[in-house]
Amino acid sequence: MNNTLNALLTPKSIVLVGASADINKLNGRPLHNLLRDGYAGRLYAVNPKYQDIAGIPCYPDLDSLPEIPELGVVAVAAERAIGVVAELGRRGVRIAIVFSSGFAEVGPEGRRLEQELVATARAHNIRICGPNNLGLINAFERMPLTFSQYADQPAAPGPVAFVTQSGAFGTAVATRARALGIGFGYFVSTGNEADITAVEVLDEILGDPRVTVTVVYLEGMRDGARLAAVADKALSLGKPLVVIKVGRFAAGKRAAISHTGSLAGEDAVFDGVIRQHGVIRAYDEVHALDLAAAFAACPVPPAGGIGLITMSGGAGVLMSDCAEELRLEVPVLSPHTQASLKSILPAFAATGNPVDVTAQGAVDMSVFGPTLNLVLADPNIGICIVWLQHMHRVADAMVSLFAQTRRDVAKPFIVCWLYAPEAAVAKLREAGVCVVEGTQRSIDAAAGLMEYGEARRRAIAGGRTGLPRGWQPAAAHSDKKSEVVPSIEAMGLLSAYGFGMVASRLAADPNQAAQSAEILGYPVAVKIESPDLPHKTEVGGVRLGLTSKEEVAAAASEVLAAARQHAPNAAIAGVLVQKMATPATEIVLGVRRDPSFGPVLMLGLGGVFIEVLKDVVFASAPVSEADAAFMLQRLRGRAILDGVRGRPGVDRASLTKAICALSQFALDHPEVAELDLNPVFAGPDGAVAVDWLMTRDSSR
Repeated sequence: MNNTLNALLTPKSIVLVGASADINKLNGRPLHNLLRDGYAGRLYAVNPKYQDIAGIPCYPDLDSLPEIPELGVVAVAAERAIGVVAELGRRGVRIAIVFSSGFAEVGPEGRRLEQELVATARAHNIRICGPNNLGLINAFERMPLTFSQYADQPAAPGPVAFVTQSGAFGTAVATRARALGIGFGYFVSTGNEADITAVEVLDEILGDPRVTVTVVYLEGMRDGARLAAVADKALSLGKPLVVIKVGRFAAGKRAAISHTGSLAGEDAVFDGVIRQHGVIRAYDEVHALDLAAAFAACPVPPAGGIGLITMSGGAGVLMSDCAEELRLEVPVLSPHTQASLKSILPAFAATGNPVDVTAQGAVDMSVFGPTLNLVLADPNIGICIVWLQHMHRVADAMVSLFAQTRRDVAKPFIVCWLYAPEAAVAKLREAGVCVVEGTQRSIDAAAGLMEYGEARRRAIAGGRTGLPRGWQPAAAHSDKKSEVVPSIEAMGLLSAYGFGMVASRLAADPNQAAQSAEILGYPVAVKIESPDLPHKTEVGGVRLGLTSKEEVAAAASEVLAAARQHAPNAAIAGVLVQKMATPATEIVLGVRRDPSFGPVLMLGLGGVFIEVLKDVVFASAPVSEADAAFMLQRLRGRAILDGVRGRPGVDRASLTKAICALSQFALDHPEVAELDLNPVFAGPDGAVAVDWLMTRDSSR
């Protein structure tokens, strides 16, 4: 456990510098909240205006305190905050929350002030949370150390921890959670994160056995490696991590010569890597809280599809549509299950999946319990959703039924109850039953549970190890320069890892090209070889399907002339002569060095339209075989891998091994900045790269 961060979350003593007796002021509310809720630690206030505040002694300065508090709170103007932080550090306080605003969030002068704040804190050996934050709540310890309106009422502790970079948005989320009956054991605002980050706080909170689910709201992120490591920790502890990350479409354009570099937008990489590490991504606060409620109430689902029980045929169709849109399997129930259902349901009921108990369910409560038990017992089902409408007259009976099923059945289920009575919902949640009031929302929650279950199984199968040991995020500004690696050299490097590469030879002139073709055997391709012309087709530098030495010599002359005409000053090494490979499904594989996550792999459906279709996924190295299989499964066009229009399917096992080999190559060769293998021909007999582009850091 981090002793410093432990003092932030569970301090035994707190000093509030700049405390006010006026509870209507931001600097007066935290002390009022702490006293109201019965915080058991020692409290001190510093403000020369007061002798005491609500019975708490108020000291004129920090030197007058009778002890060194574990945690300091800075509630003064920005221009005074730096001096207060220095004094806290000088007195031996190891951590401080800085409420003060007026720093980086206001512009250049504020950024300069924030840099001075951080430098001062480091010089005095004190960590800071903030500035421009609204504090935290540890509901387990009755510690509402915040001026957030969420603390206007005492916080009821629960198994969910919430960490947010935004104070106002975080307050709104927490307030909605309270209305839904979701207890936040922790509510932590990290503000500008000049020092302590949301990910650091999450790491510390994960050690609390009272927390079973964590939710974080992110507006920016500097250290992806730390987030991935914390996600792995959460996954190993069985504590789902839900992330709301904004700015999905705000990533700036990046100059890159490779497809991997140009497609590796900030959010695309973020999304791929966090999902690889078992993080469940929420698209807004409603989705995040539905997921939190589901994870808090439901066990992890086993492998299997989703079962749907309704009392409306239309609702069943809608749920099926929603599920299939999210790529969830809605399997037909086994013959045994269907036969059992037919014995208890009306003859006109649907029993395949969705199961429609019809309007009979509204008048005959005896059908719901057995139906739910039968569907959950089906070997093809991992999770179930029960869709209900009105049902107010039998609400208590429904509550008893679902509470009993929750006690008796190991598989998870969600109750989607439209316009449910508030008392019934409260009783169900108290009984540990997940209730979601919306059809699409219930499917989204089930999808999150299923995704997490798959992540747990993948982590166990793949032996999750996290990001490369010792890797650190890159500096914001780098003077590194990349150079194109000669094709033959790159081929040798990749071949050493067992990666299939089409046979190739470098020729300095047309005569050598013809000789190389004779050695390789026909048909062959001829391509320009120049570090200054990475995209060969754009300069007329490629000829395919050549079947004689005369054709090869002529083609070599043509591509050399085209290259010189297009770029007279380009350095031209000659032409690359390659054995033509048998066409197969085109895959693109790539590597890039992400400034936050380190070595990242890209997988997609390849060819000339890759940057138009953008059907690509990302993962951070190391990539296990389970991770690689997950990447293949996440492709939108993954059905192509199984073979279409008479084309044979792809040997997924060999393609998976190729992805893992590329991952190991990326780890072993940190000098490689970017790598494209496009296309890779993948078929029933394996995978072979027929074109590649590698760049490396020339300073290494």
